[in-house]
Amino acid sequence: MIKGFINSFQSLGTVDGPGIRFVVFMQGCNLRCSCCHNPETWKTNVGETYTPDEVLKKVLRFKEYFGKDGGITVSGGEPLLQAKFVKELFETCKKNGINTCLDTSGSVLNDNVQDMLKVTDRVLLDIKYTDNSLYEEHVGCKLCVVLKFLDLLERYKVKTTIRQVIISDINDDEDNVKKLKDLISNYTVVDGVELLAFKNICQVKYDALNLDFKFSSVQPTRPETIARLNEILLAK
Repeated sequence: MIKGFINSFQSLGTVDGPGIRFVVFMQGCNLRCSCCHNPETWKTNVGETYTPDEVLKKVLRFKEYFGKDGGITVSGGEPLLQAKFVKELFETCKKNGINTCLDTSGSVLNDNVQDMLKVTDRVLLDIKYTDNSLYEEHVGCKLCVVLKFLDLLERYKVKTTIRQVIISDINDDEDNVKKLKDLISNYTVVDGVELLAFKNICQVKYDALNLDFKFSSVQPTRPETIARLNEILLAK
């Protein structure tokens, strides 16, 4: 049976999709986002390995807490790098009545990813910026790749929540939110948008790993900024 490289687990997550969720953080990422909070997940093909059945056993211990909305969320790192493993994991979860959710940057497009989406109930998709130059500078891929992934979600009718981290003096302006609204306006699968405040509490991880945190001098996003941008986002 296929094995996946996994960094860690969170048993009762409340911010990684609807309801209460068992969160699997996959190991390995193809991007180097300037605002990344999990640099320990960057390296590929390292760490603990698990089969889908081994992960399922962990998930089932918490199934009674999921209720009608909860389930499993696979995050990272970038889970699309291990799409074959995630597909098998989601298949076995769905056989056991567990809702499946994927938290991703949408930066990998291949047949394995498409097969995985067929057994994915919801995607949390990061559209990190609405400007391609910011994508290239602070992410390491192009915006058009992420939008092609969103096209796949529309094709396979996967319910989608758009997420964006709001970063002071980078994308915390009205124009960015209006562009985001415009980018996603024609996608029927998008049923929610979450604007998340940037935080720099991950600095300790970078220090421990002897890595440079490019946004170390950026101040945490103020709650009133998120409130103001949400008003623009929700305006008709």
